[in-house]
Amino acid sequence: MVPELVRTWAAGWAVSRRTPPPVEQPWGIYLDVGTAGQVGRHVLPYATEPVVRAAAASVRVPDTWLKVPGEPEEVEPWLPEGWVVDKEECGHLMSVRLRATDPAAPDGCTVSVETRDGVTFVRVRDEAGAPAAQGQMVVLGEAAVVDRVVTDEAHRRRGLGSHVMRVLADEALARGAGLGVLGATDDGHALYRTLGWKLSAPLTACVYRP
Repeated sequence: MVPELVRTWAAGWAVSRRTPPPVEQPWGIYLDVGTAGQVGRHVLPYATEPVVRAAAASVRVPDTWLKVPGEPEEVEPWLPEGWVVDKEECGHLMSVRLRATDPAAPDGCTVSVETRDGVTFVRVRDEAGAPAAQGQMVVLGEAAVVDRVVTDEAHRRRGLGSHVMRVLADEALARGAGLGVLGATDDGHALYRTLGWKLSAPLTACVYRP
């Protein structure tokens, strides 16, 4: 189950971030990211020593990353010289069976939903029309990959992030998805748990910095 979720997450992430399509490798999937600090990332469906070593050995370009479904303490000893675990970038692979809630817009806020090039965007604006919260998702068959759920610091603790997640879930269900998948930060993990999302695997982030 975890390898399938990892592949779904990686494929949806690529569409959401508008990177080139994932490239299959013997150890997993490679995504050409092409941003400052992240040239690309290898996403590994399996957290085993041979797989991690093979993926790491293929890398020659600094700022290439590995995302591994395992605990940092487990993965770190398998890394060759020049590789480090970036604890701040480690996260959580989460999933949930989606359910409809038909949420009402938060008091004083307006909510918009827009789909462009396969990506659905939910945006919440405050009474003055300023951005307050947002999120996006990609539907791939029966799965919806949620990405970039953010609440502006001035609007936190008002339930806006939860509202974005509920709207995204309803939109996913309307498009035929029944499973939600995402990669969460520590802060996001706490929010998503309150909405019924379950931890499927820890995500260790490793980067090549020789």
